[in-house]
Amino acid sequence: SGRRVYLTVNTLVKERELYSVYDYIRPFYESGLDAVIVQDIGVFERTGEWFPGLSRHISTQMTVTGAYGAAFFKKLHADRIVLARELSLEELCCIRERTDMELEVFIHGAMCYCYSGQCLFSSILGGRSGNRGRCAQPCRLLWQTNTGALGENSGYLLSLKDLCSVSLLPELLRTGVDSLKIEGRMKRPEYAAGVTAVYRRYMDRYYEHPEEPLTVEPADMDRLKSLYIRSETGEGYFKRHNGRDMLTPDSPGYSGTEEALLKEIRSAYLQKEEKLAAKGSIRLRRGEPARYTVTCRGLRAEAQGDPVEAAKSRPLSREDVLRQLRKSGNTFLKFDSIETFMDGDIFLPVKALNELRRSACEKLERALIEKYEPASFTERTQEEKLPISGREAQKRTDTVSSALAVSVMTEEQLSAALLSEAERIYINADLPAICGGRAWAELLLEKRKHTKLYLALPYIIRKRDRGFLERTKKLLREDIFSGVLVRNLEELEWLKEISFGGNMVTDAGLYLWNSASGKVWARESDEQYLPLELNVHELEELLKEREEKPLSCIVYGRIPMMISAGCLAKTTGACRREKERKDAGTFLKLTDRRRTVFPVYVNCEHCYNVIYNSVPLSLHRYMERVNGLGLSAYRLDFTTESGPETGEIIRFFKKRMRSSETEPPFTDYTGGHFKRGVE
Repeated sequence: SGRRVYLTVNTLVKERELYSVYDYIRPFYESGLDAVIVQDIGVFERTGEWFPGLSRHISTQMTVTGAYGAAFFKKLHADRIVLARELSLEELCCIRERTDMELEVFIHGAMCYCYSGQCLFSSILGGRSGNRGRCAQPCRLLWQTNTGALGENSGYLLSLKDLCSVSLLPELLRTGVDSLKIEGRMKRPEYAAGVTAVYRRYMDRYYEHPEEPLTVEPADMDRLKSLYIRSETGEGYFKRHNGRDMLTPDSPGYSGTEEALLKEIRSAYLQKEEKLAAKGSIRLRRGEPARYTVTCRGLRAEAQGDPVEAAKSRPLSREDVLRQLRKSGNTFLKFDSIETFMDGDIFLPVKALNELRRSACEKLERALIEKYEPASFTERTQEEKLPISGREAQKRTDTVSSALAVSVMTEEQLSAALLSEAERIYINADLPAICGGRAWAELLLEKRKHTKLYLALPYIIRKRDRGFLERTKKLLREDIFSGVLVRNLEELEWLKEISFGGNMVTDAGLYLWNSASGKVWARESDEQYLPLELNVHELEELLKEREEKPLSCIVYGRIPMMISAGCLAKTTGACRREKERKDAGTFLKLTDRRRTVFPVYVNCEHCYNVIYNSVPLSLHRYMERVNGLGLSAYRLDFTTESGPETGEIIRFFKKRMRSSETEPPFTDYTGGHFKRGVE
């Protein structure tokens, strides 16, 4: 039909599942699959090994927000990137100017409040991971904040309007992106057909008259809104970064679709038989074998039949010939034109004409299929075919003496961490003291004799952060920091561009779910943190296949559940970025319908929010099991804790690493997924 077929494999894959991906993709590949869309970096790597020549697209779940991320994936030989949905038109243009990779953007459908791939909300609260396509959508529930005017601090504060950008098509197409994507996961066929038809019509209208203004007819807008759209629509992030009018604070529900519209779409698009346009040419000369030639998409096939005889009674007419040859039957061909070259007063049985047609069509179909057959694939080894439990692997039962690392966000926490003489401290890169305090710099230079200092970079980097990157580059040259904590691909590639010579440590959000992803991150960085969604058994399976590079894990701290371009402060009318401020950000409180309170860090420096879990993760009860994993470091993450609380918790874990009798200085905590894991 001329359409490309892409297979979505955009979920994270556990070690025991890794080799089943091969069996999943192979039959599609053998049938001519054009590309796979991937989130898991390990699946990306193995797919390239197993199926050479198969195009690989980077899912929006990879959170590519700039040209550095595109450069990272170009180096790994990806063919296309589905960019983060939060990017503006201006950012799309900038990325287009700095890369020759294919770029794809979402233009219509539901919008997540969180950067795709950076959400653990559903996972931590209910065990249903958005990284596995199982999100329970907690963002569509009622919430309340502790700020804002009366009536603005409660409602569906995390529920974004559905994206509808048909009116922006000229501007989107002028950015130079290669593909426009309509979200259709778990939608009915009528939705996909109806929405696509509207966008196709306006795209064609633009290309016919690119200089004329594009006006969307009200009837078409109503059509789009009625096809499984939330109660309101908006233009997403293309022209704005955040704000209350991007949300549906009063109602996140869907309105129904009229049956008459669905019936119309089914008739127009879903019940039509799709065939390829082909042409035919038949030669019927008396005394010669009948010859029928068919062509389609530059391919040609010819069939030869019985000799043509002289007519004894009723001669064969042109209409008789065309009537039989136009019967394409169960083939996927439709003949728009058939040329005839025939003598008069000839005869050929109808059966012979039908056989001639069938033979030519079958040959052409085979030629078309062969044209789109994939390149050869790599057979898995017998070792790969075995389940993880059946492989020979040395289980790690030895106890390793691991370093204690501390991550801090405030100056109070930093002071407590320095006094505790933690072996490593990750310092928030946005701390004013770090950004410009000379006294702090001198103190840190003194303290680094006993403590290794690392700079913890932001969760998200965008075009607006160029100034921050320049300041950070200067800071990294001051010989204070031994390394950096990397939280996104933009930072990883940027550090290589500036030839950073210290240690690069990837955080838990750069997901390491299987040994194949471990190999990639070990190649690209010096140390990696384990993910927060695998249970201890899955971690043990993963670590059997570990690389030589150090692996570490978080054993205490509030889990970042959402990283969002949306801002609760601005939603409730209290935007701090637009006012004079002296700090990098502040904490708000987000309360659910059960009165559970979730801290929200409003990062004004980079204009994003981090919604943290209501209670900290703590693995103190499982330290013996954690020790048996053979990790290089354990990390304590401090967010809302005071200086004294920080010091007390550090001292507790220092003792807890040596003795199981010590009681924690906190009562409310969660074991996260260490015991349960995710679906």
